[in-house]
Amino acid sequence: MANMTPQSADGDDDGDGGVDGIRTFPFPVELSVCGVGMQIGPMGSDRTWHAEAPLERVHRIDFHVVMLFADGPVRHMIDFAEYQVAAGDLLWIRPGQVHRFSRTSEYRGTVLTMQPGFLPRATVEATGLYRYDLPPLLHPDPAQLAGLEASLAQLRREYEDTATLPLGLHTSVLRHLLTAFLLRLAHLAASSAEVARQQADTTFTLFRDAVEKGFAANHSVSAYADALGYSRRTLVRAVRAATGETPKGFIDKRVVLEAKRLLAHTDMPIGRVGAAVGFPDAANFSKFFHLHTGRTPVAFRAELR
Repeated sequence: MANMTPQSADGDDDGDGGVDGIRTFPFPVELSVCGVGMQIGPMGSDRTWHAEAPLERVHRIDFHVVMLFADGPVRHMIDFAEYQVAAGDLLWIRPGQVHRFSRTSEYRGTVLTMQPGFLPRATVEATGLYRYDLPPLLHPDPAQLAGLEASLAQLRREYEDTATLPLGLHTSVLRHLLTAFLLRLAHLAASSAEVARQQADTTFTLFRDAVEKGFAANHSVSAYADALGYSRRTLVRAVRAATGETPKGFIDKRVVLEAKRLLAHTDMPIGRVGAAVGFPDAANFSKFFHLHTGRTPVAFRAELR
């Protein structure tokens, strides 16, 4: 379960990540009751988040985390954006996202973690588990919050009751209760006005997905427009309506995010980081990064070490 009072940790950044070298902390199955693919319990100083996760430093996880806060304010960083959370709010962190716990905030409430693969594919699609365009910070109204709290409480009771049912049946019941909670959560996430606009605009959705697949090699708005079969003007209108920025600005923001992840999590030379996000020339990458962040890649990395 999660210790929401950050502790010091010495985890390095060049460990067992994927081919990009980013260290990823796996779901701690050994801490789950009966070894099932989920955990649920209170946030507090008497819980262990992960044996090696550097809570006070930026790190990445390969499982889902949902935190329902009973107190606030709490400041929590997800993908290099700071979110201020109040009592009754939720944070939903998805696999692969980087985050950092606040050094000064005390985390109180309930935390749910779940391992990728614990739920069947149909449930994953219905609940939008990998919809990275959905906002991580959610503000339920009183009725929505009551429903989420009741669903979460029932899930927790079943998780902790290991004596009533055989393990296989116990796990099946957990999956059903978890699905019910996630359907409520997904509805809340998708109901925001910003997300609704993005979902309604097919042009933007296709562009967003294309950028996610190709940003490391393709920074050209015209190339995306041609590949999608739209005019540049149509693409500009769609992206501006959905995000308030230009297609080039959207692409650059995604490139900068990936560069930050690599700088924070790896010891790759600056030139290799640049090459990984589409800049074969290290000087051009440094100029681009400084233009968009106000810091050089070296300075940004030093701030996190």
